[in-house]
Amino acid sequence: MSNPTPMMKQYESIKNNHKDALLFYRLGDFYEMFAEDAMIASRELEIALTARDGGNGTKIPMCGVPFHAVDGYLAKLIAKGYKIAICEQVEDPKTAKGIVKREVVRIITPGTVLETNMLQETNANYLLAITTRDGIFGIAYTDISTGEFMTTEISEEPGAEKLFDEVSRIQPVEIILPTTLYHDKSFRKQLTRTSQPTLTKFSEDQDLYSDTMDQIQKHFKGRSLESLGLSSLSEAAIAVGMILIFLSGTQKRDLAYLEDLQVYSVSSFMMIDQSTRRNLELTATMRDRQRKGSLLWVLDRTNTALGARLIKQWIEKPLLNKQDIINRLKAVEELMNNVFAREDLRQLLKKIYDLERLMSRIAFGNANPRDLIALKNSLGVLPEIDQVIKTLQHHQFSRLAERLDPIQDIYQLIEKAIQDEPPVSIRDGGIIKEGYHEEVDELRAITLHGKQWIAQLEGEEKTRTGIKSLKIGFNKVFGYYLEVTKANLSLVPDHYMRKQTLSNAERYITEELKEWENKILGAGEKLALREFSLFNEIREKIALAAKRIQQTALVVAQLDVLLSFAQVSLDHGYVKPEITEDGTLRIIDGRHPVVERITGSGYIPNDTYLDNLKDQICLLTGPNMAGKSTYMRQVALCVLMSQIGCFVPAASAKIGLVDRIFTRVGAADDLAGGQSTFMVEMNETANILRHATKDSLIILDEIGRGTSTYDGLSIAWAVVEYILKPQIGAKTLFATHYHELTELAEKYPAVKNYSVAVKEKDGEIIFLRKIIPGGTDKSYGIQVAKLAGLPDEVLTRAKEILLDLEETDISLDVKGENNSTIYEKNHALQMSFFVPEPPKHPVIAEIESLNLNNLTPLDALLKINQWQRKLANQD
Repeated sequence: MSNPTPMMKQYESIKNNHKDALLFYRLGDFYEMFAEDAMIASRELEIALTARDGGNGTKIPMCGVPFHAVDGYLAKLIAKGYKIAICEQVEDPKTAKGIVKREVVRIITPGTVLETNMLQETNANYLLAITTRDGIFGIAYTDISTGEFMTTEISEEPGAEKLFDEVSRIQPVEIILPTTLYHDKSFRKQLTRTSQPTLTKFSEDQDLYSDTMDQIQKHFKGRSLESLGLSSLSEAAIAVGMILIFLSGTQKRDLAYLEDLQVYSVSSFMMIDQSTRRNLELTATMRDRQRKGSLLWVLDRTNTALGARLIKQWIEKPLLNKQDIINRLKAVEELMNNVFAREDLRQLLKKIYDLERLMSRIAFGNANPRDLIALKNSLGVLPEIDQVIKTLQHHQFSRLAERLDPIQDIYQLIEKAIQDEPPVSIRDGGIIKEGYHEEVDELRAITLHGKQWIAQLEGEEKTRTGIKSLKIGFNKVFGYYLEVTKANLSLVPDHYMRKQTLSNAERYITEELKEWENKILGAGEKLALREFSLFNEIREKIALAAKRIQQTALVVAQLDVLLSFAQVSLDHGYVKPEITEDGTLRIIDGRHPVVERITGSGYIPNDTYLDNLKDQICLLTGPNMAGKSTYMRQVALCVLMSQIGCFVPAASAKIGLVDRIFTRVGAADDLAGGQSTFMVEMNETANILRHATKDSLIILDEIGRGTSTYDGLSIAWAVVEYILKPQIGAKTLFATHYHELTELAEKYPAVKNYSVAVKEKDGEIIFLRKIIPGGTDKSYGIQVAKLAGLPDEVLTRAKEILLDLEETDISLDVKGENNSTIYEKNHALQMSFFVPEPPKHPVIAEIESLNLNNLTPLDALLKINQWQRKLANQD
């Protein structure tokens, strides 16, 4: 742009430093966008696009949004993946010489959102960084809206599966990657398979290790890596530093409240891979990713946003330490048995606001007066919660009580300083309570009583002058004035000083009126500025208590989750599981928590027994729709629920600790990844066989159904035998339609056959939903097809084909032979719906291929003669 205006010159200078962001440029009461930014914002926000003078008669596209309503517009742009640079006036326009100075005060990205209406109350908003070197991945993640800050290292495996599983669990909204990983297309593709986080390239100007270590030293006030728990975790340390550098560059302010860095190990919790988390529908349903219908939907009866976020974390990170699990279960049990404590806590927790996010906004300097009142009201409940906790006996509650800081000093500060019903704005006054600050009280008295004095002066002047129509008015140009109609000008005293002449009146001032005007008008402006200054001081004092408040918020969240487990367990008749380390899994009358909740009464319970010796593998046969998948999932969910410290839906349960739950359920292709249904199935199976141990629980719902019958049967057979080997030896539930697999129980004592009971009547089937010992050789597929509504013609033809196939009975070819060689037979039987045609006679094949148009009569006679000789020779 040639010869831009001074304002546009300033805009261009700032924009050049933030080319990758939409620049929200503050002009008065609006944030304006120009040029390409304006066209993008106009399109995405559906607001009017106008133009502004750019100098030399040029017009520049422009659009804007009101500053007081900017959050809604920011939310829309962030949701669409845009990065926003907020440019504010950083000097008072009244004292500025020339163009008002402006600077970018904050850059908002998906992972750096603080605004309440841009966040989901029950979900964390994670920013995550990944780095790698020498076969080790370092990750760090934070939610700056709550102050949570975590880091760990993960050993690289083939395909970095552990890393991708952990990222899938965390579900970050934004991931920071160093240049090498950012440009690795395969790596990026894996990161975005289960969600669509924004991927941000980390700027590496110099040495990555040196820069990140310097930032850690600066942020943590010189604390050593050893004191932070990072002395032997160099990649984790680099990831932490990447987070801090990124936040420093985007937030442009002190981030001291992010001081409680937690180093964790993925081996401290039950590993749950992406497919298992999806198949078990832990926090969202498989089909439409909805919360309703998930395990979280059943278990979440929390009363606070703090608890709602924590219960989701607990579900996704089941414990492995037996005593920690037992402590949670005993705490839940005590709450179930103590109705008074349970009800008191429930009522008190309902009064707690989102302490974590309130504290983050306060520490960030974004909190308004109403945020402080919400904090005060929450802190006011803490002493009562403390009293209730101290009535409970289990040492889990004693530990929580020790960590619960009532923070009454902050409560008293806010109670004394801030109005009970303050305005949202921090610049318009009306914030500070009477009695907190002497100067504020004096200024407020002048602004309040000054108007009364003006009214009193008006009455006195009327009496003194005898001018009954005299009145005192005010406007922004002349301030206060005495107005006298022209009919009464002869009564005007000499000390009145003329200020303005109107068509039918004159306006005057007096020394006394001018003096009070200065007091009143100056007091209002001074009062607003003084209250603003005091509010900032109070907010900074509260920010110093950030760590105390964050610790107390975690205590409140844990109480809320334990209370939720207790309430759900009471409402649905769950029982306390016995936790062991002997590898035994015994569930009596187990139920599926979600299906039971959706269907109501009438759910058919089932027993389960598995161990690592005589009952290692349960081979489950039976028709589709009979409940095999539901049964297997309910076993997995009962195990998981027990290890998060919740009671389980059963009559009784003995749970041997499980290190991992694996599931291979259902059929789905991966079109984006270029993988067929069968390939996805084999990938999932391969992952299980690589990582399962004797302490794992495996759920296999069909193996080998995506290929030919004998290929699939062979694979399924071999998978069972492989799981039985000592290097795995995992407890396994295996549902299959390959009835031939039931013969494995005859060879391997650790394999037991079970089936789903059905009742046949007049060609119809009734699903009894009961798991019974013994296998079955029927799948009832045609009956299920009938239930689904297939045309009668199709069903009739299917029965005819089935009879033909049963007469042939492909399994007869293998009965009586050694079971271990069934799937190795060299004759290639392949199930088909059609009888194969016999091979064609060579003479017929030759006739069909003959081109008659190229034959002479003599050639035709010779050909016929040849065919006759061939046929004669065969006879």
